[in-house]
Amino acid sequence: MDPNTGHPRRWTILGVLVFSLLAVVLDNTILNVAMKTIADKTVGLGATQSQLEWAINSYTLVFAGLLFTFGVIGDRTGRKRMLFIGMALFGLASLASAYSQDPTQLILARAAMGIGGAAIMPATLAIISNVFPPGERGKAIGVWAGGVGLAVAIGPITGGLLIEHFWWGSVFLINVPIVVISMILIATIVPESRDPKPSKLDPVGVILSIIGLVAIVYGIIRGGELATVASAEVLVPTVIGLVVLGLFVWWERRIDHPVFDVRSFSNIRFSSAIGMMGIVFFAMMGGMFFLTFYLQIVLGFTPVQAGALMIPFAAAQLIFAPLSQRVNERFGAKLSATVSMLVVTAALGSYAFLDQNTPIWLIEVIFFVQGAAMANIMPPATTAIMESLPREKAGVGSAMSNTVRQVAGALGVAVLGSVLSSSYRGEIAPALAGLPSNVQHSAGESIMATMGVAQTLGEQGQALVQPAFTAFVNGMHVTALVSAVIALLGVALVARWMPGKARPVQQAESKEPAVV
Repeated sequence: MDPNTGHPRRWTILGVLVFSLLAVVLDNTILNVAMKTIADKTVGLGATQSQLEWAINSYTLVFAGLLFTFGVIGDRTGRKRMLFIGMALFGLASLASAYSQDPTQLILARAAMGIGGAAIMPATLAIISNVFPPGERGKAIGVWAGGVGLAVAIGPITGGLLIEHFWWGSVFLINVPIVVISMILIATIVPESRDPKPSKLDPVGVILSIIGLVAIVYGIIRGGELATVASAEVLVPTVIGLVVLGLFVWWERRIDHPVFDVRSFSNIRFSSAIGMMGIVFFAMMGGMFFLTFYLQIVLGFTPVQAGALMIPFAAAQLIFAPLSQRVNERFGAKLSATVSMLVVTAALGSYAFLDQNTPIWLIEVIFFVQGAAMANIMPPATTAIMESLPREKAGVGSAMSNTVRQVAGALGVAVLGSVLSSSYRGEIAPALAGLPSNVQHSAGESIMATMGVAQTLGEQGQALVQPAFTAFVNGMHVTALVSAVIALLGVALVARWMPGKARPVQQAESKEPAVV
């Protein structure tokens, strides 16, 4: 394969890779719709709130912890092979999740799905980098990102329809036919590629990366559950994770065959793209967290309707992500990313002005504008990360990109979720003053808890509904402003350090030998 022209079937291969990602990305959004049903003791598993959280978080924990390792293994042993094995694991674990008999089985099956997902995600971007020439790689990553955005939007709609017509396990069973078709297409269309000159194994680096990432993500998840970052349950694992990752960096600088060359961070294009991606996902995932409750509880939309309302966000990504490379080439990474980050900041800040009477068309416009701005940030940032590393290390670059997104997104939900929770608890406290002390505490944890208590109190409970809505909206305003300020830091980062229009890395890469 000529690296200057790419694989002759590269666009067909891209279609297979986007389809293969469908199950993984769908699963991240589709499960939220089924939570209420899974908690039901009659038609579900009778899962507690904590068990439901871990049904989601067990996947995230394993997924984020193994992304980097599987990217390295894929580069050494074959990316197609890793993708195929990951799809098989994901399909089997989806089957186990669908037929779980109790919450513990579901949590374990979801963790197994995380193993499969961690093998799939880095392999897709690595294969794209291998089969596309430098001139088309940005456009291909834009199409890939557009497909991901579409899957994110159709997840809640699909989940809502399945829950309405079938049992809760159908939200996992839907993955199986997608996996089977993907495996057939991968086996027949996708070419194998690997690092032609793999360095010696670095088991110490791999183990340190897993321990460090798992500890940090666990601490973040506990912070989200406890609605505080000051607890020892949050601080201890997080600090341990940071120390272990510090050891990882020290070790990688010390040996002559590092699993990841940490000196890559001295490349300003690589480090600024990584930083921008982390800040964007921190602010965005934390912001999207409160929108789910706003749409379904405050505005009263069903899960299917709330999912449908996210279509403008996905449509904008689908339209603009494939065009992002053209914008990047014309105006340069610094200008296009800075403007896009400013638009994202404005969109997040605008949520501070939403209330119970905001017209739905205005919310849809904000979603579309935010989606369009995101479409002009993520593909160029991903391209910059992938092109800053040698082609034979594409799996490591892909894993680094996805690991940053997962960790930053989880951190955003935990930190901004804590902001929302503490603000809500303070706002709702006066309305709960007449209730017994134990009920006051549980009812003040979240708007869902307040509404649950209100339903059990009959007419007295109805008096809590409007104060709950008001308290949540006020808390949402505070959280939106915090997320906008964090996004503004991303603007400063990009404006200061992101390289401009010249792209010497791409020109140099065109002279590389083909990867076997």
